[in-house]
Amino acid sequence: MVNRKLRSAAMAVSAAALSISLAACGSSGPAGSGTSGDSASMWGLTGGNQPVLQKSVDAWNSAHPDESIKLDFFANDAYKTKVRTAVGAGQGPTFIYGWGGGVLKSYVDAGQVADLTDFVKQNPDVTSRYLPAVLKNGEINGKTYALPNNNVQPVVLYFNKDVFAKIGAQPPKTWDELMALVPKFKAAGVAPFSLGGQSKWPDLMWLEYLVERIGGPETFANIAANKPNAWSDPAVADALTKIQQLVDAGGFINGFSSVAADSNADQALLYTGKAAMVLQGGWIYQGMKKDAADFVKNGKLGYTTFPTVSGGKGDPANVVGNPSNFWSISSKATDSQKKAALEYVKSGMFTEADTQALIASGAVPVINGIDSKLAASPDKDFLTYVYGMAKNAPSFTLSWDQALSPAQGDAMLSNLDQIFLKKITPEQFVTTMNATIGK
Repeated sequence: MVNRKLRSAAMAVSAAALSISLAACGSSGPAGSGTSGDSASMWGLTGGNQPVLQKSVDAWNSAHPDESIKLDFFANDAYKTKVRTAVGAGQGPTFIYGWGGGVLKSYVDAGQVADLTDFVKQNPDVTSRYLPAVLKNGEINGKTYALPNNNVQPVVLYFNKDVFAKIGAQPPKTWDELMALVPKFKAAGVAPFSLGGQSKWPDLMWLEYLVERIGGPETFANIAANKPNAWSDPAVADALTKIQQLVDAGGFINGFSSVAADSNADQALLYTGKAAMVLQGGWIYQGMKKDAADFVKNGKLGYTTFPTVSGGKGDPANVVGNPSNFWSISSKATDSQKKAALEYVKSGMFTEADTQALIASGAVPVINGIDSKLAASPDKDFLTYVYGMAKNAPSFTLSWDQALSPAQGDAMLSNLDQIFLKKITPEQFVTTMNATIGK
């Protein structure tokens, strides 16, 4: 059952709360001031789920003009900065979009999000619709502060089947096989990997999976639990060393530090054949389905799990990524805004139309009873693969930048960027990050 198998950051981050985070492009004011009258305000992310959320809110507003919601979208990177600043000032939107983990915990500690525990107890139909392990990612110290709002998002290794066929290769199952492919693709004039390095967070997927494969989920669980010198686990330095060896070998597209993930430039390099592979979240399938329909529809897109590492402790079935995104409700919202928000959460989300729209977009909703719907989708191969990745994973670790506190997450992304650029050593990274523990 998914309850045991879909162990999200709640397991991998046993002593740390789970967190939520998103990004998109637009503008809106604080909980009340950026809305029309006393409408509840909602900030969402541009990209794959944008049309689904827009239709959901439009349908809600049409049926509930007295409990309307004003929705604005922001690009991922811009959103993360904007929402943390707004929430920190007590001026966040009514609906706070996130990932759970350490970021959510920081909001809870600051008293910026509403306790939803009584709400979920009084509305068992709300909680029963979710995959149980995903639902737990919105809990902090046994209380509910956030509820899942979209789809399960493991990180996937995507590849261009035509490019692989060009050199007669198969997707790598081990790290050694991955490294052996690098010179072959370079000789064929193709970058082995695309990478949205300008955005920094795509770099993290490499560190997350390598540490997981080498040391197992316990390595990061200790880091998230703020154990002294947890970053000194040998798995971390080994993973960082492997990343720099891949950089030295020319494994990433030239100029990767200027490639932006927010504009989908990294995935475009894959489907245009300029790069053979990209390590990215399950969410980019939606973008490729829209922007490269023929590439996806004609079976040129391949996908697989991250390779194993010789001698590693991690289970090859373990995954990293985002169990889902979540809605929290601002504690600073007016009573009428809170009421509208809770009513939407109760009956406006995951309607039959919403669920079908998510699946049609190329996403797997985080709710029960969708197996037959996935099987009936034109994208059933990918959707059932991703669903299987998630529900069969012994451990599903939440993206580290969300699982950690905001200060730690920022320091980690900044220093990891320096690792990819070869400006610091693994030892320097470890020392710097050990100094952030507890902050």
